[in-house]
Amino acid sequence: MRFAIKAVAASIMLASAGGVFAQKGETVKIAWLDPLSGLMAAVGTNQLKSFQFLAEEVNKKNAAGVKFEIIGIDNKLSPQETTSALRSAMDQGARYVVQGNGSGPALAIIDALEKHNARNPGKEVVYLNYAAVDPDLTNSKCSYWHFRFDADTSMKMEALTTYMKDLPEVKKVYLINQNYSHGQQVSKFAKDMLKHKRPDVQVVGDDLHPLAQVRDFAPYIAKIKQSGADTVITGNWGSDLALLIKAANDSGLNNVKFYTYYAVTTGTPTAMGAASDGKVYQVGYGHYNMGGDIGKLAAQYKAKFNDDLYTTDIQTVYDALVEAFVRAKSTDPARVAATLEGMKFKSYNGDVEMRKADHQLQQGLYITKWEKASAKYPYSPENTGYTLAPVKYFEPYVASTPTSCQMKRPS
Repeated sequence: MRFAIKAVAASIMLASAGGVFAQKGETVKIAWLDPLSGLMAAVGTNQLKSFQFLAEEVNKKNAAGVKFEIIGIDNKLSPQETTSALRSAMDQGARYVVQGNGSGPALAIIDALEKHNARNPGKEVVYLNYAAVDPDLTNSKCSYWHFRFDADTSMKMEALTTYMKDLPEVKKVYLINQNYSHGQQVSKFAKDMLKHKRPDVQVVGDDLHPLAQVRDFAPYIAKIKQSGADTVITGNWGSDLALLIKAANDSGLNNVKFYTYYAVTTGTPTAMGAASDGKVYQVGYGHYNMGGDIGKLAAQYKAKFNDDLYTTDIQTVYDALVEAFVRAKSTDPARVAATLEGMKFKSYNGDVEMRKADHQLQQGLYITKWEKASAKYPYSPENTGYTLAPVKYFEPYVASTPTSCQMKRPS
């Protein structure tokens, strides 16, 4: 009996010790669901390459000892296609899913995983959101299985309007955005926050246009000219921003500043070029010239693909997963989700926290300005000779916004 007890005790100790390294050598499949076709294909292609490239780098060495495998599926920027793609990804063994382009597809993932995870205990799937920024996703539509690594629309507008309130030259603002949840939220929060911080500012235009369908923005630029605006605020991304900026430059709209969310996305730096020198600003969680490890990775990416690593919170996704694997001593999504919520860790953007209340990452934000590349800020996207140089940094607490999330956690 004494021998049997000792044997059981020894086996428990061995199992516990083995649990520390349970994830060593595991392959973790991550499904990437975003557009690889249509007008936004260039952005999606860049981001898929970014996930694959950074996976290769993380696979060389990480504290959890895991290997990441990326399964890329074209969701055609459609919620319906996203649901089908998610089913296909789960059939292929993916228990982590990443998506970022469009809040409609993001909501489709959240709805599908709420149902799947409730019906399939032990086979849960976690959604890591790297760019879908509708605030509702971590408020009224929040989910235990969803974690957002980008700052949401309201957080970015909080930083942007805090910067703009001290600029006396901002007097007449024109809003132009894509007609879906993110664009609608940009319009709403811009008006609300400007009214509070700069009640003297006039909003002289507020346009919503179809997402990824407009090929000529000249009519919109004509309206901006006619309005007498000195400032444009836009949450547009991809072709919708590149073509907007191109139309502005082609029309000689020289005295208007553009405050953007996504001037880094594929095609926009080329559209800006020399004509937008000093006229385009961006709010974001990082910038081209951050240096350090992320700067080295960006340089390697550029050398390999002649392309720009601009969705750098992808690295934060990997950092968070590896840290959670180590702390949970497991790659099981249910255990990892429990570890991720409330987790504080280091990213290339400093100390960050995945807020437990709503699973919204709390991080610092930068305001950057398009200008000629220099010795101080040398990185040149799309080989334009220009860059987005930092002009202001806001600590995480400045841009943090409250949440109304009523998180339903699994028992």
